[in-house]
Amino acid sequence: MDPRRRLLQLSAVACATLGLLVSGCTDVGTASAASSSPSAEELEPYYGQRLSWRACGVPGFECTTMRAPLDYADPDGEQIKLAVSRVKATGPGKRIGSLLVNPGGPGGSAVGYLQQYAGLGYPAPVRARYDMVAVDPRGVARSEPVECLSGPQMDAYTQTDQTPDDAREADRLTAAFKDFAAGCETRSSRVLPHVSTVEAARDMDILRAVLGDRRLNYVGASYGTFLGATYAELFPDRSGRLVLDGAMDPSLPADELNRDQTAGFETAFRAFAKDCAAQSDCPLGNGTPAEASTRLRTFFAELDRHPVPTGEARPLGESLATTGVLAAMYDEAAWPQLREALTQAMRGEGAALLALADSYYERDPDGSYSNLMYANAAVNCLDQPPAYRTPEAVAKAAPSFEKASPVFGKGLAWASLSCAYWPVKATGSAHRITAEGAPPIVVVGTTRDPATPYKWARSLASQLSSGTLLTYDGDGHTAYGRGSDCVDTAINTYLLEGAAPTPGKRCT
Repeated sequence: MDPRRRLLQLSAVACATLGLLVSGCTDVGTASAASSSPSAEELEPYYGQRLSWRACGVPGFECTTMRAPLDYADPDGEQIKLAVSRVKATGPGKRIGSLLVNPGGPGGSAVGYLQQYAGLGYPAPVRARYDMVAVDPRGVARSEPVECLSGPQMDAYTQTDQTPDDAREADRLTAAFKDFAAGCETRSSRVLPHVSTVEAARDMDILRAVLGDRRLNYVGASYGTFLGATYAELFPDRSGRLVLDGAMDPSLPADELNRDQTAGFETAFRAFAKDCAAQSDCPLGNGTPAEASTRLRTFFAELDRHPVPTGEARPLGESLATTGVLAAMYDEAAWPQLREALTQAMRGEGAALLALADSYYERDPDGSYSNLMYANAAVNCLDQPPAYRTPEAVAKAAPSFEKASPVFGKGLAWASLSCAYWPVKATGSAHRITAEGAPPIVVVGTTRDPATPYKWARSLASQLSSGTLLTYDGDGHTAYGRGSDCVDTAINTYLLEGAAPTPGKRCT
């Protein structure tokens, strides 16, 4: 098996908060629902369109293209085409409607997620009674994707030192952020101002209507929880059964989100380190998590000075190694692979750890990349102003990040600077989402989630006027479909019967 493909499902499901590290935009962002609201008459050509379905991809799946306004402030202007896919309800039982799914990101392909996992892997009772549907959000994958860099340029970008030790290295990092942003503007100027979460949520309502559904039923993971909550805020009376798994907190400004996320990765790393210490092959020793942290930091520092070979033109330096480690934090099933990769890297063979990083970046063996990281930056930088605007501001904030995570803090602090150079001004801002008038919404939080800390799920559930929190006491990113019968049963019951879990329900 090609080791680059071993984390394919992890990449598809968890997608992108790590991508924020790579793209340098660690704020997971929020967008204001107070953007221009066109009238029903202006949008009638879109809500009244008919979809022309065709067979595609995996047998049993259908695909089509949906039209939406490029700019909702100008519905009569240019249009954008969005890729949609579905697999029809299998039966038995009466069809409930459509169930829209989104794997997160921003930047994750919902169509790819549907065809590779959800459309065939969701629980059979759910697939029996719902048409499983996905739309790639604007700027993502098949929906007029944002493009920024060539493969070789992205290779160079991912190797840029994210933990500068002096002014010269800081200048190199800021230059890389500027070049990335300039590449996006050059290659994607038409769509770049119009890929916000609010616009994507409005697109979902058009899709709901053309599918013939009175209400939107939806399962969103990670960033997909913010997309779903934004939909509920815009269209509470059209919201149906919404599951928000691995929830984000839309009320937090970017700097707080970044620090919380940094602490989340530290929590996940400590869980990994504890598990690793109990194994005979642990490359970080059999001591405490703090000792493992020290050993890993020392190893990263060595890679910063002396990258190790990988069998390719790209050696394994600190930045790629950090990405590889963080990628494995999303799913405890990847921990054995990480132990092996770290063992090899510490012996001077970096290929396995590079493979983890490449799988997360969606880099193919031919050197090409998906648009995951480009769309990730484009949406985040539009949804909320940058956490920091100058290298000096980052340097001042870095100690608080390093306190949150001695292993990852410095790199995550500097990664939050890239939106400062974005060519399009942010259109959104942090705010509470209450979605008054929406039916019960299920918010799912995992206690040791690295990318969307559990406290975010608690906060979102408390903000939503009809939010119900379902807690998974476990590791990894998100909870539905990851092995907990308790979680799966609660969500399946909600999707099939409309009965939300008992408030305060906790699963293992």
